[in-house]
Amino acid sequence: MLYVIGSVTGLMCVLLITIKFLFELSSRVLTFWHHEGRERGTERTIYNYVRGKYLEPRACQVSWDWNDPCEVGQSMGFRVHLFYRNGHPFPVSGTAALRVRIIHTELSLEIPVTLELIQDPMRNVVRAAFTVRRSGRYQISISVGGLSVGHSPYYKAFHPGVVVPAKTEIVCHFSTLVLTCGEQHTLQIAPRDQYGNAAYDSVKDLDSYNLSLSELGVVGMADGCCQTTVCHGKQNRVLMQLSLTQTGCFQATLRYQGRPISNGHFNIIVLSDVEKAAVDNNVARSGVGVFFEGYLYPPSSPPNVSKQQNPSSPTQKEDSNPLFSSTAPERMKKPKKVYFYISPKQLSIKEFYLRIIPWRLFTFRVCPGTKFLYLPPDPLHGLLSLQVDDGLQPPIEISCKDRNIIAATFTRFLHLNIGGSETFLDKVSFFQKELKLIHCKKNRNKITLRVSRHSLLETSLRATRNFSASDWTKSFEVIFQDEEALDWGGPRREWFELICKVLFDTNNKLFTRFSDTSQGLVHPNPCRPPGLRIKLYEFAGRVVGKCLFESSQGGGYEQLVRARFTRSFLAQIIGLRMHYKYFETDDPDFFQSKVLYILTHDISEADLVFAEEKYGRGGQLEKMVELIPGGAHIPVSNDNKIYYLNLLAQHRLCNQVREEVEHFLKGLNELVPDNLLGIFDENELELLMCGTGHIAVQDFQAHAVVIGGSWHFREKFQPALSPYIRLL
Repeated sequence: MLYVIGSVTGLMCVLLITIKFLFELSSRVLTFWHHEGRERGTERTIYNYVRGKYLEPRACQVSWDWNDPCEVGQSMGFRVHLFYRNGHPFPVSGTAALRVRIIHTELSLEIPVTLELIQDPMRNVVRAAFTVRRSGRYQISISVGGLSVGHSPYYKAFHPGVVVPAKTEIVCHFSTLVLTCGEQHTLQIAPRDQYGNAAYDSVKDLDSYNLSLSELGVVGMADGCCQTTVCHGKQNRVLMQLSLTQTGCFQATLRYQGRPISNGHFNIIVLSDVEKAAVDNNVARSGVGVFFEGYLYPPSSPPNVSKQQNPSSPTQKEDSNPLFSSTAPERMKKPKKVYFYISPKQLSIKEFYLRIIPWRLFTFRVCPGTKFLYLPPDPLHGLLSLQVDDGLQPPIEISCKDRNIIAATFTRFLHLNIGGSETFLDKVSFFQKELKLIHCKKNRNKITLRVSRHSLLETSLRATRNFSASDWTKSFEVIFQDEEALDWGGPRREWFELICKVLFDTNNKLFTRFSDTSQGLVHPNPCRPPGLRIKLYEFAGRVVGKCLFESSQGGGYEQLVRARFTRSFLAQIIGLRMHYKYFETDDPDFFQSKVLYILTHDISEADLVFAEEKYGRGGQLEKMVELIPGGAHIPVSNDNKIYYLNLLAQHRLCNQVREEVEHFLKGLNELVPDNLLGIFDENELELLMCGTGHIAVQDFQAHAVVIGGSWHFREKFQPALSPYIRLL
């Protein structure tokens, strides 16, 4: 009996083992059939499986074309050697089945990869090529048919490249430092390679950093007045400790290996202990009752004589090229006695009639656009001199015994106004914080906008015509007519995008381009059709202000202006005077055909005058517009051609659209004060308003769905897409 029971039990065990084996065999065969290349279906047989003639990912090998560690910026590659289960080479006819994914482990940044079949006798090697620009640790995942190859994923580290001075920068940079004589100040330097990675090679090469000083208004270098010590700090930064032993105004240049770093040019005002106490007192009093006595020099001679005033520039001074320079303002023998009043908002210059009646002569905003040029002592009184230029008014020259105190007080107020740093990201953070603070007492309740897609501009104007400034700060709930949708943010964002397209699309004639290309920058249209009311610019300003305000709220409220404005229009928004250099970006055809010719040629025989000819649509001359009074009779010479070009820029880029810009600013300033906009230059303002136009590759990859695709389609589509991916 026991024998029978044992036999039955043994048979049952054998049967179970056989069934398990058959299931395992079936599973492996199905897996084999599924993961073998589609194009090799005729070879997917059980016989091949038994012989081990099928692709085995774990048997594949990976060889690297570089030795660790490796620097970023080089074209890297590795080879994937494919093998059968039995160890023989596995020939392939394409790269569609192989998947390579390279991701930065810290930044979640995916690197584009190109695959190439190596032409060798075995035809079993696929080479992957890629370029790494961000240093750090990368995960390299390689798979075939969904199964990992070899020991995938692999991890590789790429080091930053050599230090590039043009990319290296001073952290928390200021264009002007205010120091006390003998006080030690520390500059934090962030060494960067060509791609902006934090480099650490220079930490071992501290002697390559040096700081040179030259006293402003004095010819020659300021030798021996600066003591520097360089050491390494945290986060791969270099610390330079400097101490100045001489009072005055200096221009400093920080170099690495003899070349200036990106923001290595800056000014230093060195005060005595008495001067520092006076500046601290001025700042503590917020400028109340702070004034200084000095002298104002009249502007230079008019343009019809050989010498003329130095034209304004978006930068602090003209290029060193003599072609772009002009003579400095003439100093009169009897300058006017005036008083300088300084507050956190403005620098005012006044004179007193009969010693009791004040009369304001000039007012300059305390903002980064107001530049100081430090000059030698004036020859009449021996007082330190200063040129003030805000890019809007003609530059003026003043002299005062307390010049350094005036400049230091102005600089301290400026640093307070922009949040304590002149870097773009810090200014954006300060801008958004202050904008939220200005409107913090206004509620953010929802307000409904009912608009129609077919007449978006008209219905949007109708919906907002009775809105107050407080209503514009509320959260818009947009409802499109004849559409059922709840506004959880999508319709609102779509409305912003569509309304910006309607307002700033040149086909609608409210804005225009100087060039015929679709990539040209947009500018207010001075020849808009009569049906487009001037109030539309006011509405456009409110829309831009609303975008800036929404972005200050953070999170999903960020809104960008879908437009690219001319630099001259952006300059007018922040209150800068026009300059001929704006033609190069705004109207490149005019710059190449006329402006550049005037700059590079002798125009003494060109018969140019200080007037601009205006032609009609048919090409006939309509009228002559004088750039200055009597300009039609004042010839343009080589001495005054810079002045002529600046007047031409003022006429073509500013005067013709003055009314349009004023209404645009009226709408914009209802939400965003001009003093906040003034902390940016025109290039930074474009980044603030319009952004950089980036594409979220991972978000696109996570949510995009290919319908009707196949491996053959993807294999053919990948080469066409690879340049675009490489661009991203």
